[in-house]
Amino acid sequence: MKNNLLFDFTVDKTTKTVFINREFDASLSLVWDAFTKQEILDQWWAPKPWTSKTKFMDFKVGGRRFYAMVSPEGLESWSIQKYTSISPKTNFKMSNAFADKDENPDLPGSDWDLSFSEQNGTTKVSIVIRNESLGRMEKMIEMGFQEGMTMTLNYLENMLAAK
Repeated sequence: MKNNLLFDFTVDKTTKTVFINREFDASLSLVWDAFTKQEILDQWWAPKPWTSKTKFMDFKVGGRRFYAMVSPEGLESWSIQKYTSISPKTNFKMSNAFADKDENPDLPGSDWDLSFSEQNGTTKVSIVIRNESLGRMEKMIEMGFQEGMTMTLNYLENMLAAK
C-alpha cells in the first residue's frame, strides 16, 4: 500500500465551494465502481460508526439515489442525489440535498462534480462541491463534513486495499 497518496480538502467561502482531491492505490475501474454501485457505496459511504443504507439508486442521467446515514442508535439522516451528467469512468455530476424519510428535499442543496483519472495504478478522485448559499456550506462544515468525509474516504481506501 502506498503511503504518499494525495489528500487535499479546501474550503473557498468566496465561491461557496469545497474542493477535495484524493488518491487511491487502486484501479480506475475499482474506484469508479465504489462511487457508482449501490452495493459497494453502502459498504463505505458513511463515517464510522455510522453506516449507509440506500433505499433506491438508479445511476443514470436523470436517475437518483435516496439513502440514509444511520447512527449506531438508529438515527437516520436522509439525502437525495440526482445524477445530472455521466461520462463513464471519468466524471459524473449530481445535485445533493438533505431530505426527510419521505424524500422531501431540504433545499438549497449542493452540486457535486466528481472526476476520476488513473496514472501508474493510482486513481485520483477530484470532487468539487458548489453550494447555493454560504449558509448551507457553513452548516455543512459545522456538522463535521471535513472530518466525516476524511474518515469516509479513509474507510474506502482500506476497503480497496483489502480487495
